[in-house]
Amino acid sequence: MVWQLRRATVDDLDAIMAIEHAVFPTDAWSVESMGSELSSTHGVYLVAFEHSEPQDIVAYAGLLAPRGASQADIQSVAVVESARRQGLARTLVLSLIDEARDRGAREIFLEVRVDNPGAQALYDSLGFEGIAVRKGYYQPDNVDGLVMRLEVPAPKTSPAVGA
Repeated sequence: MVWQLRRATVDDLDAIMAIEHAVFPTDAWSVESMGSELSSTHGVYLVAFEHSEPQDIVAYAGLLAPRGASQADIQSVAVVESARRQGLARTLVLSLIDEARDRGAREIFLEVRVDNPGAQALYDSLGFEGIAVRKGYYQPDNVDGLVMRLEVPAPKTSPAVGA
């Protein structure tokens, strides 16, 4: 599959909410909260789709990062089951890290359910470190949230080839 990313807009709200409810059935965000996130100038949401089917959104991820602020928060990352294990969440998170860097953030935080070892492994592999636990953070399941932090790495550059 060839995945493509683009910035989400409020026109994507229905597709995002369908994914939200499928991936997070007990603690999905409200339509109002997600609509507010998509409308905010303080962050960015991305959606992903298969190159040949741009109308079929299969994943999204969001970042809260006011321009000039030293800290950013990854708000949510969700991939439909049929598109998992193909590197899509990694691509989305890496894109959010780039966006946070561009907005001036030096640290990125996120919360992840303690009962989601797959997501924790992804964040670990990207350099996030667990720094705290929020007891009962995910409701109504009363599941703890692991707070993770990443020092935003400098952009990787390389010399032009063939110049």
